[in-house]
Amino acid sequence: MSLRINDIAPDFTADTTQGPIQFHDWIGDGWAVLFSHPKNFTPVCTTELGAMAGLEPEFRKRGAKIIGISVDPVESHGKWKNDIKTATGFDVEYPLIGDNDLKVAKLYDMLPAGAGETSEGRTPADNATVRSVFIIGPDKKIKLILTYPMTTGRNFNEILRAIDSIQLTAKHQVATPANWQQGEDVIITAAVSNEDAATRFGSFDTVLPYLRKTKQPQA
Repeated sequence: MSLRINDIAPDFTADTTQGPIQFHDWIGDGWAVLFSHPKNFTPVCTTELGAMAGLEPEFRKRGAKIIGISVDPVESHGKWKNDIKTATGFDVEYPLIGDNDLKVAKLYDMLPAGAGETSEGRTPADNATVRSVFIIGPDKKIKLILTYPMTTGRNFNEILRAIDSIQLTAKHQVATPANWQQGEDVIITAAVSNEDAATRFGSFDTVLPYLRKTKQPQA
């Protein structure tokens, strides 16, 4: 199974640090960010989980829940949370999925089907591909997939920026240019005629016949 943008995010049941969940029910009618880790008690992932804990209010402002997953049992996650607090100063209050049977990692195409059925005896290197971020919309479709190597800590401010863009472009027929930040000019999509653009957005700048920029629409 290969996952792509606009595929329905695979549903699953799993144990978490906050009890059992059915993933689609847990998402509800909002947005979700699922981010994965190859193993507990690894240095880069420890910093990442703390960073996400610090940013959780920002995700909440955007109507997005966050949930982590690591290829280890839930009981181990509880112990890891103490290290995360020591290292980063943040308490992890969002749920962490236990995936000791590798079910979710395989379901999300982060491990091959032949990877086995237990996390026991597996090293972080064995699980190196379990380093992905999935942004999932209220329609349960995957909006973004990012995968990082184990040695490169993820930039979760970029995930927030991407959510801002995805939510904006879902409401208006616009796209966002390279390095766009909240409040900056946006691109009018080709589906909008010049006449319609003038009505909807007011003035706009035609940089090229296929590249028109305008002020960011208000929510």
